[in-house]
Formats: sequence, C-alpha cells, structure tokens
Amino acid sequence: MTRLLDAQGLEISHAGHRTRLKWHRLRKRFADPLFSAEVMAEGFAAGASMELDLRVRADGGFVVLHDDDLEGETTGHGPITEKNIGDLRDIRMKEGDRPLILSEDLAAMMQSTHPAALLQFDMKDDYEAIDVRGIEHLAAHFHDIAASVIVSAGSLDLIVAVKEKLPHLLRGIDPTDKLYDIRQAGSWKAVEMELRADLRGPTEPDTIYLHWQLILDAAREGLDLIGLCQDEGKRVDAWTFTLKDPEAGFSEEEWLNFSALMALKPDQITTDEAPATERAWRRRMTD
Repeated sequence: MTRLLDAQGLEISHAGHRTRLKWHRLRKRFADPLFSAEVMAEGFAAGASMELDLRVRADGGFVVLHDDDLEGETTGHGPITEKNIGDLRDIRMKEGDRPLILSEDLAAMMQSTHPAALLQFDMKDDYEAIDVRGIEHLAAHFHDIAASVIVSAGSLDLIVAVKEKLPHLLRGIDPTDKLYDIRQAGSWKAVEMELRADLRGPTEPDTIYLHWQLILDAAREGLDLIGLCQDEGKRVDAWTFTLKDPEAGFSEEEWLNFSALMALKPDQITTDEAPATERAWRRRMTD
C-alpha cells in the first residue's frame, strides 16, 4: 500500500519503505530562485532535506554558489577563490537581486530548525583548494548548530579531513563519475568492487550519492547498487530526478524510470520539483 505522508514535498512511503525527497540547490520547485534563503527557512520549519553548494573563498570561508566563477550566477566577476568576505557583501544573485549567502550567515540561520531538517553541504572544491583553513572555518561556525548537516564531496581526502575535525557531522561521498568511467572501461563487476571499497574506506560515509540513471543501468544488468550500499549500512541518494512538466505529472518514460527507481528503495531522491513529484506519484498510484 502506498500513501502520501506529506503534501509539502518531504517524502513518499511505498511498500513499507520511506524515501525522502531532497530539495536540490534549495529549490522546492524549479520556479524558485537558485539558493533561496526564504525556501531554506521554509524547509527548516518543515523538517525538509535540502542541498546547497559551497565554494571556498580566499579567506577560507565559503559562499553558497555552484560555479567556481561569479559571472554565471551573480552580478560579480572573477574566480571565487580570489574573493574575500568583503568583496562579496555587495554582490547580488542575478535571480531576484538577492544578497549572496555566506557561510557566516548560514550558521546564524541554522540555530533554530525542525529536528528532522537535514542540510547537505555539497563541497564543490577539492581538499587542495579548501585546505586546513577551510576545515577550521567549518569547525568554528558549524560545531554547535541546531540543524543536522551532511557534508558531501567528490574529494575523498576532503571528507576524511572533515571526519577528523568534525566527527559529529554526517558525511557523504559521490563516486558517480568514477563509476561511470570504470563501467566504460570495464565491467559491472569492476563497478561493484570499486563501490564496495569506497563504502569500507576511510571516509566512513553515511550516504552515497549516485546518479539515478547509473542506478537503473546497473539494475538492468543485475547489479543492485542501492541494496549493495544498504547492506553495508549506508543510505543512498539518487540524484537528480526532475519532472519536465510538473503540472502534467509523469510522462510515460518518466513513470517507468521513477517507478523502477522506487522499487529499488532509495533512501532519498534529489529533485527540483518535490511537491509536484509527490502529487504525480499519488495520482499514478490511485488511478
């Protein structure tokens, strides 16, 4: 029996399994502005799982942006790694003329949240760029906060450094690109072996982030990546599944993929359209 647990884009329960819907880049809906402090506040109040990207600054602090250069998302110019906090205070987001969210601001926003709220810090720079100063900054500002935080990165060295300095924070790794490369060069067995090594490696991750298409491709060849991770005590986030037409719901192709993904019981699905995905799921399951 499938039932909708919450109409606010938080989670779906199906076949006895709970799958959270994570708000990608602080978007509850794709129409929301990128990295919206208002949407984040709504998510904190509702107990949502949310994700934001962090880029390191020249002074060791961070700013909530995806790109490594200011031009694409903001009114500023130049590489973020060359900017100090003072350089960024007057720069605005192109969408909505909003101020940038700096890590200092973020820490203040996280002092009061719903106990179920979870915020993913997706670190876009590698450990070489972030270095000890960046880890010290995280420790200084996010050691005592109300919201649960999970720090994720493609850089395993970075996640190990976070573990050593901030052991109370959850950790996530995303081996997707590496696993795609291994699959192209070898076999699914090689993919399985590499993933198992990461699961048992020094990062000691809580959550594994995997592209949903990789998960389905592996499943069609008899390899259950989600089950493999869960057997090792890890959670799986399948990213990023966003409806092309949120008002219309699932197309037939989207439904085939999404229902196949749900049958594998991911712990979380990343999406830019969380409420619309829940509505579309409910319509399909009650037809």
